[in-house]
Amino acid sequence: MTAVVSWGVVAGICLGFGLWLLASIAPRMSRPRLARRVAPYLVDISAGARESLSPAPPGPLPVIGVLLEPVAARARRALDNVLGGAEAIGRRLRQSGSSLTVEGFRSQQLLWGLIGGATGVAAAAAAARIQSVPVWVQLVVVVVFAIAGVIARDYVLQRAARRRLARLASELPVILEFLTLSLSAGEGILDAIRRVTRTSTGELSRELGTVVTAVNTGLPFADTLTALARDLELPPFSRCVEQVVGALERGTPLAEVLRAQAQDARDDAKRELLEVAGKKEVAMLFPLVFLILPVTIAFAIFPGIFVLQLGL
Repeated sequence: MTAVVSWGVVAGICLGFGLWLLASIAPRMSRPRLARRVAPYLVDISAGARESLSPAPPGPLPVIGVLLEPVAARARRALDNVLGGAEAIGRRLRQSGSSLTVEGFRSQQLLWGLIGGATGVAAAAAAARIQSVPVWVQLVVVVVFAIAGVIARDYVLQRAARRRLARLASELPVILEFLTLSLSAGEGILDAIRRVTRTSTGELSRELGTVVTAVNTGLPFADTLTALARDLELPPFSRCVEQVVGALERGTPLAEVLRAQAQDARDDAKRELLEVAGKKEVAMLFPLVFLILPVTIAFAIFPGIFVLQLGL
């Protein structure tokens, strides 16, 4: 192949890529589907509607994704059959506040596994250059790195879910006291929750905002609040929801119920803090023994040694 032909191939590839970009961003002349026509009216409550209204990314990536989708779907099914726990993953995704589906999470696990496998290939190649390594050892290294990538993605999800649940638990007493003040001022429970969602920006207020949105669409308040507690699986919030729903059914004043639940949530937070401190008591001794105590001894002994040396 001559230089002219080579440059011609490169120019043809660049021309094709540019035409592909122009064709991907060109507006479609076909009639929009029914789902796209209805999507603007459901954009506030439906993630699918927001996704359908978002502009498609230009370039060949969507087409490549469509071509690779059958292979990726088989890989996701195989990974799901091996690992299982789709319900647990869906619950953790909900607790972490992620908008991913279980299939999207499996795709990310596959991607992390591929990255881990590529890292294992690089590590095996580097080790082979330094010293001769059997082929089966290199394969084991690649497999171990790939499995580590899959497990690492699941660990990241679990950690995100735990951190968000901790934030929700820490925000619960403040939200309950705010609701108590609003109810004492004469507002209803739904108006009080709406006021909280407008004035605060925490994780729990956003979750309660979804309850307000669902109630505005016609869903029952008690059922929506119970479904939120079931999805989050946060024990203090679940107890609070049970008490609120029971008070609504029996006609009990909600202000006293929420005040008692706020106090219980604060007591639970104190109890958990004491439990964590008891578990980490040994770990807390390390900075005391290896950092503070040697510095104290050094400040107590070295001045005397320095004075003795000067006296001698």
